[in-house]
Amino acid sequence: MLFLRSLLYFIGSIIGVILISFCGIFLIFSNYEVRYRILSKWAVFCIWWLKVTLNISFKVIGTENIDKPPFIIVSNHQSTWETLGFQTILPPHTWVLKKELLWIPIFGWAISLLKPIIIDRGDKLKAIKKVITQGKDRLNKGISVVIFPEGTRQPVTKLGDYQNGAVAIAKGSGYDILPIYHDAGKLWPKGSFIKKPGVITVTIGKPMSSSNGSTAEITDNIRNWALEQSRKIQ
Repeated sequence: MLFLRSLLYFIGSIIGVILISFCGIFLIFSNYEVRYRILSKWAVFCIWWLKVTLNISFKVIGTENIDKPPFIIVSNHQSTWETLGFQTILPPHTWVLKKELLWIPIFGWAISLLKPIIIDRGDKLKAIKKVITQGKDRLNKGISVVIFPEGTRQPVTKLGDYQNGAVAIAKGSGYDILPIYHDAGKLWPKGSFIKKPGVITVTIGKPMSSSNGSTAEITDNIRNWALEQSRKIQ
């Protein structure tokens, strides 16, 4: 039964992305705010469709902490859900993405309209420089930047090592870091087609300044905060 419900969700999400991507053809010359407002409707639809087909919902703790964007948003990475759910929770934002995602038919073209920072993970030094330079550019334009410092999705029971890129952007730009922890992997695990019903918890921490320590120290503080939240949720 869960397979059939997951299949129904998948079919609806594909139809949705095709339709919204078609709308994107008319947004090429529009500004970022207009593009984001329209293209993010696909994420809004997917979150609603998850509720209808699989009874997956979410709750958010700490919404009072997002009142002064833009931020460097630092989140753990467990599931495809967070890239969708965050668009319904957070102010307008873009992402640091591996270049391979742009190769996905239709989806890759649509997401390219939202000013993502595209990196080649095979060239780490060049990738870090690009993240810092383009991250600062996006923030100065009022666009928050979402970074998944683990680099790849992790099982719900594991928190990977956090890389320093987010804090490097914060130090170079002067903008605050907004830490987030969620447990979406318990319902929509990494690499899994089948999803399970339930409630995802998203915790948004207080903004952190990049001036209170070295890059490595602040990165450790963010990861330790995430570890604390994971223990609370579990």
